[in-house]
Amino acid sequence: MNIPPSTGAALEVRGLVKTFAPGLPPALDHLTTSFHAGTITGLVGPDGAGKTTLLRTLAGLLQPTEGSVRVLDMDPFTQGDFLRDQVGYMPQKFGLYEDLSVLENLVLYADLRNVTGEDRERSFKQMLAFTDLARFTDRLAGKLSGGMKQKLGLACTLLGSPRVLLLDEPGVGVDPISRRELWRMVRGLASEGLTILWSTAYLDEAELCDDVRLMNKGNIIASGTPKELMDQMRGRCLHVANLKAQRREVLRKALHDPEVVDGVIQGANVRVVIREVGRFPDLAAMEAGPDAVLVEVDPRLEDAFISRLGGVHGGDSALAAVTKPVELPASIDPEAVIEARGLTKRFGEFTATDHVSFKVSKGEIFGLLGPNGAGKSTTFKMKCGLLKPTEGQALVMGLDLKFSPSEARQRLGYMAQKFSLYLGLTVEQNLVFFSGIYGLDGQQQKEKIHELVEAFGLRPFLQTKTVDLALGFKQRLALACAVMHEPQILFLDEPTSGVDPVTRREFWTHINGLAQKGVTIMVTTHFMDEAEYCDRIALIYRGKRIAMGTPDDLKGMVVTPDCSNPTMEDAFIELVLRADREREAKVSQ
Repeated sequence: MNIPPSTGAALEVRGLVKTFAPGLPPALDHLTTSFHAGTITGLVGPDGAGKTTLLRTLAGLLQPTEGSVRVLDMDPFTQGDFLRDQVGYMPQKFGLYEDLSVLENLVLYADLRNVTGEDRERSFKQMLAFTDLARFTDRLAGKLSGGMKQKLGLACTLLGSPRVLLLDEPGVGVDPISRRELWRMVRGLASEGLTILWSTAYLDEAELCDDVRLMNKGNIIASGTPKELMDQMRGRCLHVANLKAQRREVLRKALHDPEVVDGVIQGANVRVVIREVGRFPDLAAMEAGPDAVLVEVDPRLEDAFISRLGGVHGGDSALAAVTKPVELPASIDPEAVIEARGLTKRFGEFTATDHVSFKVSKGEIFGLLGPNGAGKSTTFKMKCGLLKPTEGQALVMGLDLKFSPSEARQRLGYMAQKFSLYLGLTVEQNLVFFSGIYGLDGQQQKEKIHELVEAFGLRPFLQTKTVDLALGFKQRLALACAVMHEPQILFLDEPTSGVDPVTRREFWTHINGLAQKGVTIMVTTHFMDEAEYCDRIALIYRGKRIAMGTPDDLKGMVVTPDCSNPTMEDAFIELVLRADREREAKVSQ
């Protein structure tokens, strides 16, 4: 791609204000900033911070209420015709036509951007090679994996050789390998002179950017290189190590300590961020055990993010507080509340899940991980009773989902990746509907709805249509509907996809609290930091279980002299690549 180099600020906003309705807080509040040519700038912030509004304004899709916007030294509203071919905008839900093939989508977007003749042929060849989609030109877009859809969306956005690229959370719902490929492509574009603004909910992704803008309430509250922002946190990031107590309980108590502004589970340790250097939390109050110690660790961008937003306090779950402890019948093996025995699913000649086996104990959080299209979701759906196995058994509390689906489903709750809420109904109507499905009525129904409304802070939104809720509140409502009947087993399919770290922490406080009440939980996620919360993980690839163990077990499998302290993402990628190498070695024998 031959992109002419540019100097100085490619994007500038001055005193930018955007309001959507009288009486509502502005989505952008006198925002002033600039973005330099040939760089990748990460745009991070909690839900509702104004990230998408800023991108849409820069793309010329929203008119400012006040202030000015300059893109390549032009006004996108009065000079939009000149900018149309210079700016590529990829929204969160990019408009691929799922019933068209990869090539047909490219043709459609080439027509829209007036890319014709030899330029079109050259662009298609370049884009298909760049995204590694040349083998899939005839495949319907709806049949692509999440990572492949994002790469096709990027290819369509790049038609016409824009000089500015606006990407709104392109990594959402994409596995670590696909995210790394996407990042490699975007880094290559920046090296050719493109100016890229990348909005993201993944703070590890933002660490790879040249520059970062942290947004909150419509303005920028911190900016700088990732290293500059992380260096401000040195001495404030600690591991509580050598634990004798349960990690979840130590975390809960740590978050009550006034010196702690954030805490997460990281492998066998609890990771905390303290308010000030040298003011340490009280290990005795955490009841972490006689051998527990505080060990300083390197800061992450997420630490700076949470700290700038005021921190996270209190590790208690209001949901767990209204959940009764799970008591299993004597006939149920507590070591096999969920069990897969040789689970296999074939679609024609294609085997999506290939003889997968595992057991999940009472109160365990069990993670099911894998790349997009690896068979993880198929395995998960069989365990929920949404798909019938071709071979093998999917058991919950000793019941075979193939033969006792109704009885088994009464024992489990399910929160889908794309929430199974009725968007046209109000919050209250959804709660009434789902409680009725689970057999609640009369006073019992009213009391349970009241408990969950208070636990999730839904009262101000009871008459709000679900479609109008912010993502975080949709997530709360979906979980409330899933646990209405107090299930002993909970299935969560990418429950925090697309939300910011603050909201993710709130959600995991509930998950941890439910596990401590004895609820058995199976979860899928593409956030590798979230995988650290799991007691054990099964990694699925090409339909098979290629690894299983605690998060630290999986990280230990990939330790090398060059990578002595691997992250969960390092483990995920290396174990998948190792499986490919072993497979190729067998084929070549």
